Amino acid sequence: MTGFLFDLSFWLAAPVWLLMILAPGWGPTARVAASPLTVVPVLAVYLALALPVFPELWSAVRSPDLDGFRALMEDASGAGAIWAQIIAWDLLIGQWMYREARRLGVHPLVMGPLLVLTILLSPFGVLLFLALRALLTRRRAASGSVPAPSRIPA
Repeated sequence: MTGFLFDLSFWLAAPVWLLMILAPGWGPTARVAASPLTVVPVLAVYLALALPVFPELWSAVRSPDLDGFRALMEDASGAGAIWAQIIAWDLLIGQWMYREARRLGVHPLVMGPLLVLTILLSPFGVLLFLALRALLTRRRAASGSVPAPSRIPA
């Protein structure tokens, strides 16, 4: 069952990713990407995996150390719970990136690969996107065409 839930966490998020990557200009894609509720099914999987190992999970996050996380990750439910959490947060980050890219007019052929990179290795994808966002924001602010976004993402 744990293996199924591990796989399910990704497959629940995949349709949203596919919409943002393959159909970025389609009207329903923007509505889906604007909703934080997309992560609720993934978080339900997280809860199903996390509750059986809650004492170990709580111990690992209450007083974090490498050995505690290593022990948690050696348990299939613990590793699955962490995986589902990563999937959920990556999806929220991807949705924010998608919305920001649309606001800034980033071409889908640029954003598609960035979103794929974010699915696979989110810190790299996010860092590249933040650099692109800063570059575009500076250029547009200098030209007076788009006001600079706030420091806190909407």
